[in-house]
Amino acid sequence: MKIGVFDSGIGGLSVLEYALKALPNEQFIFYADQKHVPYGEKTKEQIMGYVDEIVSFMIKQDVKAIVVACNTATSVAINEIRKKYSIPIIGMEPAVKKAIDLYGDKRVFVTATPVTVKGDKMKYLIEKVDKQHLVDLIPLPKLVRFAEQGIFDSEEVTEYLKEVFQDFNAEEYSSLVLGCTHFNYFKNSFRKVLPETVHFVDGNEGTIHQLIRKLEENDALEMQEPMVTFYSSGEEIVEPEKLAKVNELLSRLERMRQIQ
Repeated sequence: MKIGVFDSGIGGLSVLEYALKALPNEQFIFYADQKHVPYGEKTKEQIMGYVDEIVSFMIKQDVKAIVVACNTATSVAINEIRKKYSIPIIGMEPAVKKAIDLYGDKRVFVTATPVTVKGDKMKYLIEKVDKQHLVDLIPLPKLVRFAEQGIFDSEEVTEYLKEVFQDFNAEEYSSLVLGCTHFNYFKNSFRKVLPETVHFVDGNEGTIHQLIRKLEENDALEMQEPMVTFYSSGEEIVEPEKLAKVNELLSRLERMRQIQ
């Protein structure tokens, strides 16, 4: 049986890239809902509908667990989806606690989509872990659009980030939480704007470790020939040029993962 991983778009490939390293003998389905990206600018009702449709699709593919590789979808839909389906469903959460535990001697940037920043889940998380009021929340909606358009190493990206961070004294900050999986593509651009003393933190490792725990609990870990089937909004990606593009994105994410 396969493991399902989905996102609003290509951001979730950063979670898949980590999962492929951690679970090299498993098979995966990756689903990018590119017809509806970006989720971070949609209504909660729209997002609920998209997520329910994707989970239903994946269950029909006979997956044994599903990773919601999207902080926005997790924030809006995870509780309702878990009530509806009995399959293990693992969500994403901005790694605020991890950042504070590791680097909490100074302030912390937490970046995410507008919906995640404004959501009750984020508010509860901050209240629970940010006892010294160190966190500053920053929505970065344009980064999702840049990623989906394949605009990565661009002066346009750098100028956008400079504008966003211009009113902060970055020397006061210890870390930047990448609270949207799309943001992992831009570590090099963040590094141009922020000093080396600002460390990058994301939730990919914790999410995949939770997936492994759930599979172990269900005795569902397998030794299979590794394979990934890619879908874009329900349509399997089979064209060689599109699959080559996916592999280019995975290679970029592997390079970005080396930037700390």
